[in-house]
Amino acid sequence: MILDGTSAAAVAQAVKALASDELVAFPTETVYGLGADACSDAAVAKIFAAKGRPSDHPLIVHVADASAVPLFASEVPAFAQQLMQAFWPGPLTLILPRRADRAAAAAGGQSSIGLRCPAHPVAHALLLACSRNEPPIAGLAAPSANKFGRVSPTTAEHVRSEFGEGLLVLDGGPCRVGIESTIVDCTRGVPVLLRPGVLTQAQVEAVCGQALRLPHELQEPAPRASGTLASHYAPRARVRLMDADALQAALDLLGAEAPEMAIYSRAILRTRSDKVLRRRMPDDAVETARQLFAVLREFDDRGVSLIWVEMPPDEPDWAGVRDRLQRAAAG
Repeated sequence: MILDGTSAAAVAQAVKALASDELVAFPTETVYGLGADACSDAAVAKIFAAKGRPSDHPLIVHVADASAVPLFASEVPAFAQQLMQAFWPGPLTLILPRRADRAAAAAGGQSSIGLRCPAHPVAHALLLACSRNEPPIAGLAAPSANKFGRVSPTTAEHVRSEFGEGLLVLDGGPCRVGIESTIVDCTRGVPVLLRPGVLTQAQVEAVCGQALRLPHELQEPAPRASGTLASHYAPRARVRLMDADALQAALDLLGAEAPEMAIYSRAILRTRSDKVLRRRMPDDAVETARQLFAVLREFDDRGVSLIWVEMPPDEPDWAGVRDRLQRAAAG
């Protein structure tokens, strides 16, 4: 059931469902999330069951604002506070030490927890209404509203295609960012980049005043985090990444005998087959991120068996898009 997320009555209906340990999908600026009361183990278990997601793979908890952070985190380093002040609300998730008495199931049993304050008016209205409920719902555990490992949804219709009419979905229109949040681990004394997003490494480093480390640069193992498995964000069709020259050479080799397949590239490529569906990748990384998952879903809906994608530039602005495509291809 899709409801207008700008309607106060729809938001109130969603809060009532969440207070009864039901699931509600809602928009964020990144992707649509499948939400449940983060402090209810029973509700969180329904997320894992609905998605087919392993229960030890942690969820991100969404909060209305930074004042809710102490309800979940036992410690907030100074550089994490700086990042919250600069980028919240926005597409940044911080991994923080978890309060022992909060959200163990949502955290996948770990001693850390991922927190984010989304920058979408519908998400904010829902989270604020949850915080004012009696009893209050402090935060919503909300992974992307899709089956585990598959392409994330960026519209309410995408969510309905995954879960059918039985799920309450607040419609907030297409997501303006289009790929999931940047994740920074703040549990090891220095900021560690676990997942790139539209916020670049340089932007994060400029705010926190120190270099972002990568997990392999530290001896301590990184906390498990959402969306960091080698294979993720995968459509049903097989994805292959190639540079423009390799794409053209492969199309020339196939000639008129090319199967039903799709091409997503910046380069203008030639083909002699009328079975090749082509979409042009924007030259701009931000616009590519915005449309990426919708394009992959369109290709799946068209029934193609292969998706060939031109490898994005190896530049900081493209890191989030490259990450999602590499994980999609790994599937």
